[in-house]
Amino acid sequence: MPANQHRPPRGGIFSWWRQWSKKECTIAAVTLAVLLLTFTLSIISDSRTNANTNTHTDTISEWVPFTPLSKAQQNAAFCLDGSAPGYHMQRGFGSGSDSWLLHIEGGGWCNTISSCSSRKRTALGSSKYMDHQVQFSGLLSCNPLQNPDFFNWNRVKIRYCDGASFSGHPENEFKNGTKLFFRGQLILDTLMDELLSIGMSTARQALLTGCSAGGLATLIHCDDFREIMPKDANVKCLADAGFFLNEKDIAGNYTIESFYLNVVHLQGVSRSLNKDCVARSEPSKCFFPQEFIRSIKTPIFLVNPAYDFWQIRNILIPDAADPHGSWHQCKLNIYNCNPNQLEVLQGFRNSLLKTLSEFQQNVEAGMFINSCFVHCQTWMAETWHSPSSPRINNKTIAESVGDWYFNRKTAKHIDCPFPCNPTCYNMDFGHG
Repeated sequence: MPANQHRPPRGGIFSWWRQWSKKECTIAAVTLAVLLLTFTLSIISDSRTNANTNTHTDTISEWVPFTPLSKAQQNAAFCLDGSAPGYHMQRGFGSGSDSWLLHIEGGGWCNTISSCSSRKRTALGSSKYMDHQVQFSGLLSCNPLQNPDFFNWNRVKIRYCDGASFSGHPENEFKNGTKLFFRGQLILDTLMDELLSIGMSTARQALLTGCSAGGLATLIHCDDFREIMPKDANVKCLADAGFFLNEKDIAGNYTIESFYLNVVHLQGVSRSLNKDCVARSEPSKCFFPQEFIRSIKTPIFLVNPAYDFWQIRNILIPDAADPHGSWHQCKLNIYNCNPNQLEVLQGFRNSLLKTLSEFQQNVEAGMFINSCFVHCQTWMAETWHSPSSPRINNKTIAESVGDWYFNRKTAKHIDCPFPCNPTCYNMDFGHG
């Protein structure tokens, strides 16, 4: 026991009892009985007050089964390989019974017949390879300590198996025997119809969210989501690590722009993109949120690390731009970066903040731009809301999102540059 903590006299607490008179013992016994009764009644009262919450959070399994879309076959809404897409869902309870949180899974994109053909042999292209059960954590958790504002909502994890952020169209499928199904938009439409039919049509509150490619899908489809919901519902969208920048790589090439061009043309994505943007630009540029975010009418919250490791490794410093591997160690762990490399990364951060300057002025917008070497941060308890979660202005991501969604206060948090934030959760790819 630390020196500054008090200890009982030698012999322990019960040695005191022997030093008291009979009268004192009687008074102590009655007092103790009253205290125990009060404590017991307090526990009973508290448990009754929280019965609804406790009954559900104690009995709901962390493992949530996969539900295939019931009308996948009827609507021809298929994953890349022709299997049925689906979702995982936990019903809301108590005050959250008529509130819905949808989270779109991430997982990149495929931009060629070859990469899509490889992808269809994985869980990102076929439900045949998906886990039959998944754990819900972070913003999908039913634990109020981990997910204070949304724990009792209807929570849905949407599985991603089309390779184009739920924006592909069958008109672009190949008729030459290549068995690839580009049905992303059909999958999303069928899924939304199913959720509406099982209760979402009477939602009072709704939040569409997504991570990475799912975050991009959230931005692309946000206003469409708003349109299908009740007019008087509070509907908003949250994109986690979905704001992909259209930046040159370190060799001066537009690697990501070229990649997106192939994705959009391969799967006919332009039909799902913002119409105003497509009218004025090459459609593939409208796959970048910076080109259409100003046109989104529904309130948006952006969670994005300023040093997003996926963007650093694939947009800023793809392998082709670093033929000698001089950035290899830096890409594994940001603490390995030398001063010159950090200066380049600070430039990437500056580009993000400059691109978001107009969005920041939107009174309905929210943002949490931290200086961490990480990617998605909302689906893990460690980064969403825990004692050790990243914080800006002493707010976790969960607290910031809650402030914004419920209009408790303005939530536009921008971190100071790396390495100033000691609460950051930084990935280290050099170990494990």
